[in-house]
Amino acid sequence: MKRCRVRFEWLLAAAAWVAVGAAWAVVGAGFPALAQSRQARIDVQDYAGDIRIDPMAQTLAATMTVKFVALDSTSSVSFELNNALALNKVTDDQDHEIQASRTQQDMSVRLSLPQPLAKGQTGTLIFTYDGKLTGDEESPVFGIKFAAIHPDYAYLMYPARWFPVNDYTADRFTANLKVTVPMGYKVLGSGIESAESAPDGMTCSRWRFTNASFPGSLAVVRSDTGSVITSGGVGTTLYFRESAKMAGPYGEEFSRAMTYFTDLFGVPFQKDMTVVETETGAPNGYTSPGLVFLSPKAIGVSVNMKVVANEVARQWWEEQVSPTTRNHLWIENGMARYAELMYIEHVNGEGAFDTELHDTYVTALTVDNPPLIQSARLEDYSPEFWALTASKGAAVLNMLRTVMGDDNFMKLLSEIPQKYAWQSISTDDFHKAAEDLHGSSLNYFFQQWIESSGAPEITAKYTVLRVEQAHVGNSDPQPGFRVMGTINQDLELFRMPVNVHIETDGNPVDQQIDVVGTSSEFSIDTFGRPRPDGISIDPKGKLLKFDKNMRVEVAIRKGEQHTEVGEYPEALAEYQKALDVVKNSSLAQYRIGELFFLQSNWSAAANAFHEALTGDLNPKWTEVWSHIHLGWIYDISDERTRAVNEYSQALRTKDDSYNAQEEAQKYIDHPYQKPKTAN
Repeated sequence: MKRCRVRFEWLLAAAAWVAVGAAWAVVGAGFPALAQSRQARIDVQDYAGDIRIDPMAQTLAATMTVKFVALDSTSSVSFELNNALALNKVTDDQDHEIQASRTQQDMSVRLSLPQPLAKGQTGTLIFTYDGKLTGDEESPVFGIKFAAIHPDYAYLMYPARWFPVNDYTADRFTANLKVTVPMGYKVLGSGIESAESAPDGMTCSRWRFTNASFPGSLAVVRSDTGSVITSGGVGTTLYFRESAKMAGPYGEEFSRAMTYFTDLFGVPFQKDMTVVETETGAPNGYTSPGLVFLSPKAIGVSVNMKVVANEVARQWWEEQVSPTTRNHLWIENGMARYAELMYIEHVNGEGAFDTELHDTYVTALTVDNPPLIQSARLEDYSPEFWALTASKGAAVLNMLRTVMGDDNFMKLLSEIPQKYAWQSISTDDFHKAAEDLHGSSLNYFFQQWIESSGAPEITAKYTVLRVEQAHVGNSDPQPGFRVMGTINQDLELFRMPVNVHIETDGNPVDQQIDVVGTSSEFSIDTFGRPRPDGISIDPKGKLLKFDKNMRVEVAIRKGEQHTEVGEYPEALAEYQKALDVVKNSSLAQYRIGELFFLQSNWSAAANAFHEALTGDLNPKWTEVWSHIHLGWIYDISDERTRAVNEYSQALRTKDDSYNAQEEAQKYIDHPYQKPKTAN
């Protein structure tokens, strides 16, 4: 199977992903299976493990007993196991050795059973394996560290396939893991911990998780490194090393987020969380039941509310209820991303929500195909996968909220995690739950946004007439105006309610129009005279749609993604698409300037930054940073006077976006130095 190419910096960015995330963060769980196309033949019920971790030697040795049920009659089964781990033997519960073959390309282990299993029959396999996990080994996702054992700490996340995994992200299981480490270390896991007897110089703990979920992650820390932060009746234990000073602020934020989402999603299986710092190269965030992993980059120097919200929300929307297959991961990843937006609104207000929602819509539109229900077709952990399942998933949820209304939508968010607790859910299940609360068919909505691809481009034509009797709301008819028009869009099977907003000399008027098909007529009365250019379609941007400005933003976002992985020709092509739509786009010219700057093409970069300064200056920060970049170029070219002039102009803008004023002053004081390149 083709190994995915990870766009590393993009995946680890703290903004949308996560979470990527995060998020942007990127963010968290939901990594698709390497062998997703292979039909699952078994359903793993439970893992019972005896695990020894030696931090100084950076090794792991394990005996893992896997109990499963055959989904159909079969004489062979397959699992995924990290290539860095040597499989010593596999036996059944009668101690019969099982023939095993490994495929390095997809980290699979294929087992030929001594006796075929009938559908519904249970089986037991015992895996004995060991190996070294330094973090430098081949990862199931290239460039992302999901497991590493270091002398001072260790982390073993489920995506690392550090134990035999079946039907990744879909097959829920219980776990009973006995973990032995040297004295002076502490093991962290999911569920109930109990002490076990251990050999001299060792310590042993057992972690039991009795609900079917994804409790397949462990951490090892120094015993005295935890900080317990209690806020609002919620306790968070944090094991931060490099970011120790951030433990307090993060503990409080996790407590606030847990309290907020408890009100939203219902009582969780566990309120008190354990948060562990990993290392550079690990995902921004990853979630196991009651246990969260954060990278130093995600932690940063100020609290990353989005990555906190994303990981806390996954305690419901991943650990408590999860998708049946990768094709339904939009439910999990979309809900985690949408939880970020709701939490940001809760903390910072509606304006912050609108900004994040717009950014989410831009990212969602960077992927034209496939439909959400076919997301398994995309490369594992690729930007396209996260743009589809997380960003478009969140966009769909926001539009569903518009259709259902706030009350019913919020009931949906609390009902599903409780009704389907410790189970898997499909899009059909989600659809039915939404429809039951809505009280009428939502087939059109799920067909348009889940089963189909694309987004409409909406235009409107209208005429304003004076009328003797205008009917506005429940008011008595009186002389006024009537706006008659047509809303046009380019998708044949489209149907959605769309808000039309009219600014008048008096009170503004809003009316929802059911847009069906490619053309829908409307008639709206007002008492005040409609203002010129005062009629707008979907003014708050609740509908996922294209317009001129959105096409520019989407093309630029695609270009940014290409730039971050060194795909410069592809990036330039996307930026040029933006300029084809808006010829004076300062952002497109600025990104082109950055692109040439990265390639040390100083003259072309300078030209692009000058073009940005004469463009539409949207967003405004392009002005101050174009001046700073020009200053850098002049410093590199030994034109110090011109450089200082650019830095001075940057200061005169008084724009401090991304710490611009401090940067400009720094280079007035000391010339910019050309970055050194590797030989």
